Amino acid sequence: MIANHPEREQFRLENVLFALGNPLRLAIIRRLADGSELSCNALRPQDVAKSTMTHHWRVLRDSGVVWQRPQGRENMISLRREDLDICFPGLLDTLLQVMQREE
Repeated sequence: MIANHPEREQFRLENVLFALGNPLRLAIIRRLADGSELSCNALRPQDVAKSTMTHHWRVLRDSGVVWQRPQGRENMISLRREDLDICFPGLLDTLLQVMQREE
């Protein structure tokens, strides 16, 4: 069972920035930025424990950065791009541009 996702009106900038302030969570956002929806297992680096990823999913979900939905035995993750762009215009685009320059 997946906890409730915050409504767009409940987004807080400090929560979104906290969620995006971790390199592993940033890597997840980068993979989802093209609009794809991927399973938790597809997004989990092999050297990271499932329990650790559960924490990261919760931080991303609770801040409003991602949608998480069950599908069979998996959870599917997608970026809440439209909601984030409405609440914080340009934030994701700027972040993604900076990450691309740092490659």
